[in-house]
Amino acid sequence: MGFDQYHEPAAELSQQTRTFARMIASLGEEIDAINWYEQRISVEKNREARAIMQNAQLEEFKHFGMDLEFLLRRKPQWREVVQGILFQPGNIVEHGDEAEEEAEQ
Repeated sequence: MGFDQYHEPAAELSQQTRTFARMIASLGEEIDAINWYEQRISVEKNREARAIMQNAQLEEFKHFGMDLEFLLRRKPQWREVVQGILFQPGNIVEHGDEAEEEAEQ
C-alpha cells in the first residue's frame, strides 16, 4: 500500500522525518474527522445520535491535541509562536504577527 505523504524520496528521509510526516498526516486526519462530526452534528435531529457524535468529536479533538503536542515538542520555534497566540485575549492576528516576530529573533 503506497502513501503520498512524502514529497521527497522516502528512502532518503531519516526515521525522525518520516515519523514527523506521519504525525502531520495524523493531525490532518483528526482535523478532517472533527470537521465531519461538526457538520453531522449541525444537521442531526435525533438528540441521542447527536450526543454520541459530540462525544466522538471530542475524542478526535483529544487526538488532535496529542498530535499537536508531539509536533510542538520537536519544533521549539513552533511552540513559541503558538504560545504567543493561544489563550491570549485581544486580536488573534496581531498576536500571531507578534509571536512570529519574537520567534524569529
